[in-house]
Amino acid sequence: MTSSISTRFTGLRGMAELTRQWEDYYDLCKPKVVALLVFTAIVGMVLAAPPAEVPWNALIFGSLGIALSSASAAAINQIVDEKVDAAMARTRGRPLPRGNLPVARAVVFAGAIGILGLGTLYWLVNPLTALLTFLSVMGYAFVYTMYLKRATPQNIVIGGAAGAAPPVLGWASVTGTIDPHALLLFLIIFIWTPPHFWALAIHRRKDYAKVDIPMLPVTHGVRFTEVQILWYTVLLAAASLLPFATQMSGPLYLVGVLFLNAGFLYYAIAMRLSEDARLPMRAFSYSITYLMGVFGLLLVDHYLPLLSRFVPA
Repeated sequence: MTSSISTRFTGLRGMAELTRQWEDYYDLCKPKVVALLVFTAIVGMVLAAPPAEVPWNALIFGSLGIALSSASAAAINQIVDEKVDAAMARTRGRPLPRGNLPVARAVVFAGAIGILGLGTLYWLVNPLTALLTFLSVMGYAFVYTMYLKRATPQNIVIGGAAGAAPPVLGWASVTGTIDPHALLLFLIIFIWTPPHFWALAIHRRKDYAKVDIPMLPVTHGVRFTEVQILWYTVLLAAASLLPFATQMSGPLYLVGVLFLNAGFLYYAIAMRLSEDARLPMRAFSYSITYLMGVFGLLLVDHYLPLLSRFVPA
């Protein structure tokens, strides 16, 4: 009887350990960031085709390949930044700084899912999407993480190109081309990235200063960064109107994006005028809602003609 209980206890402990390890691998992928990237990629796929005509291979295998490749880049980022993450309050709870995963296993995992993701895109979608995704992974995991992040306070501006790529990847997975409308979506995310990340950097500036990473609030001060956030937000508001101006979207998108822009501008102006230490993180949180809202509006607006067929005259 005692032996049976002990065996069951050992089995349960083993299952708990296995579950924890999978959770660590999952956390290594930055799942929330990857989910946002894949969402913008899917919107790119949908906008590249008439409503309800997105090719199934692009939607399924394109999303899977982009997700795996993005997760690989996120894991490489954490591998490279292990010591930096251990010194920062925001990141010290990640799997590698806590010692939950050996670095060697993380490297194998990142390489495996990266190869699987790129292979999926190359063989089951198209070579252009695989190539563009590969360049994005290299841009974020190596150019940004290994060089730009530590080299210049403009790191997030230049490095933001990798994070802005998913709509282009999604569009290419459907059409096999780089379309000007896809580049317009790229532009929106590219301009969105600095005010989004600089708000977080203001809140965590002491952490970045401690590990000698030259984020803009560290090198140029909070006030200067707040001015830059405001200017980028104004530029973002203008860029976000381009889908309507180019007839890529309709009035529903225009009305919705005007409200979203008003919210972002409110936070950008409030940070510049107020000393409230809570505003940067509120602005950071809102910026995520903003991007999801913009791409959600593009999605709904695209399907509006299809939905109108089901509305009684």
